[in-house]
Amino acid sequence: MTSRSEGRSRRKKSSVRGARLKLRPIAIIRSTIKNRKEAPKQGSEGAPDAWLETNSFAARGFEGISAGDELFIVTWLHHGRRDVLKVHPRSDPQRKLTGVFATRSPDRPNPLGLHRVTVRKVEKKQIRIGPIEVIDGTPVVDVKPVLSCEPGR
Repeated sequence: MTSRSEGRSRRKKSSVRGARLKLRPIAIIRSTIKNRKEAPKQGSEGAPDAWLETNSFAARGFEGISAGDELFIVTWLHHGRRDVLKVHPRSDPQRKLTGVFATRSPDRPNPLGLHRVTVRKVEKKQIRIGPIEVIDGTPVVDVKPVLSCEPGR
């Protein structure tokens, strides 16, 4: 006989496998970068600051963020190709084809970007962050604070 918790576990596993996941953008990036060719490979390679414009339904979730905070911004890399599983790292054809999960390529089945930024300024419905290497109009799907490894912080 199967316990109730075991039954729920099995249902979760089988329902997740074929499920269609939905991400709801909480913000959008407003950047001077207008296309992939203009974007540096990493934020530390000359990326500009940008505005994170919050969507009204999520605005209250940004309360407590202040200038000087460090954040991880999770983006949906909407210009990424979703049918790619191997790339030349850093778009260098001299480098060996490598699986996308071993690279930072925006081309991948689920094109999530992870960006560590510093908050420069907080205004009513927008936050100045940087540096960030994403294209203008990139959806933001989550924001998380960078946590210190020091005890008590």
